[in-house]
Amino acid sequence: MRNILSIFWREYKSYFVSPVAYVVIGVFVFLVANRFMYKFADPTEGFIQVTFQSISDALSRQETMPKFSINDFVIRYIFQQIRSISLFLLPMITMRLFAEERKSGTLELLLTSPVTITQLVLGKFLAGFALFFTMILPTGLFYFFLFKYGNPDLGPILTSYLGTVLYGAAVISVGLLISSLTENQIIAGALTFGAFLFLWIIGRISESTYTVWGKVASYVSVTTHFDNFAMGIVDSRDVLFYLSFAFLGLFLTYQAIASLRWR
Repeated sequence: MRNILSIFWREYKSYFVSPVAYVVIGVFVFLVANRFMYKFADPTEGFIQVTFQSISDALSRQETMPKFSINDFVIRYIFQQIRSISLFLLPMITMRLFAEERKSGTLELLLTSPVTITQLVLGKFLAGFALFFTMILPTGLFYFFLFKYGNPDLGPILTSYLGTVLYGAAVISVGLLISSLTENQIIAGALTFGAFLFLWIIGRISESTYTVWGKVASYVSVTTHFDNFAMGIVDSRDVLFYLSFAFLGLFLTYQAIASLRWR
């Protein structure tokens, strides 16, 4: 356990030595904040404007006050944006985890040290996951405004964050695997971006077709399994899918690093 924590802390600190962490976190928060302001407080289409306009129309027509769901209008939308935006920023987090070690030659030293491959893989995975968690943590400030101006349900917010964490673990394991296959960070980042784009496209296909292929795409899509969490539903099948996906990515990463000993 001590070796895992040592590797984790070394990798996590190294993110903040370079501009990578600051750029990723800054861009992510800016884009999510932009989407939040558009959906919540936009002068023409935001939740506040739509709510007041609809209430005004109901009063003028002497109709029953309409019921609005801030969960459907804002929360689900924002977490879907968090999911999509993070998908295209995570390659910057994972591309260096093993590629940099291979290029500098320090991976060979680690493989001959008392550190096991399992400890090495888990330590680097936890470092990437911790930076992802650090990245999404500031988004909690946005929901202060939701509770100030509305009365949202806490349940969907918590389940959405749970889904985001599980989703992040799954896709980070893919990035870790790709980083272990090359010593070039740029190639690792490009391949990871392509893989994440493929996962996103599969999700879009599953939403646009109801054929057998659409059902298959829906089952294997990391984005589709997120939808239940965004609606406040914790389905054990979705949890198991993300955990299995992450385990598979870590297992293949282990095999990729273990194979280097025989080269």
